[in-house]
Amino acid sequence: MEIFTKEKGAIRCSQDVTKIFRAILAAENEVDQDKEHFWSVGLSSINNIKYIELVSLGVLNMNFVHPREVFRLAILKAVNSIVVCHNHPSGAAQPSKEDEALTTQLVEAGKIIGITVIDHIIIGNENQYSFADNLKIER
Repeated sequence: MEIFTKEKGAIRCSQDVTKIFRAILAAENEVDQDKEHFWSVGLSSINNIKYIELVSLGVLNMNFVHPREVFRLAILKAVNSIVVCHNHPSGAAQPSKEDEALTTQLVEAGKIIGITVIDHIIIGNENQYSFADNLKIER
């Protein structure tokens, strides 16, 4: 599902992305707020948002995500790069081993198709974790 937003301008940092998705989560039905969401943000060559997509809606503590679905709209919209983001309903923003493995898989898939994954952000209750800010993704 593609999400339409009034947000304009360039994504400059992980906090910009977090702000957008905290607002999207807050606007959702209370039942869905307790589910893990996985989003993709397609960006132009100057990091302007071209689209926001809910790639997958999971359950309380897991979500199934595959590179094929993450890059489908990115290819169709001919974006330069993407940022992926998901929430942890538990409240803890630290990445799991599965989060780390998925990030590696997405970065490698992006290299093959020519769409850079510039960050993967995990949103917790009070904090966030950015793979790029923590030097787990090259900038």
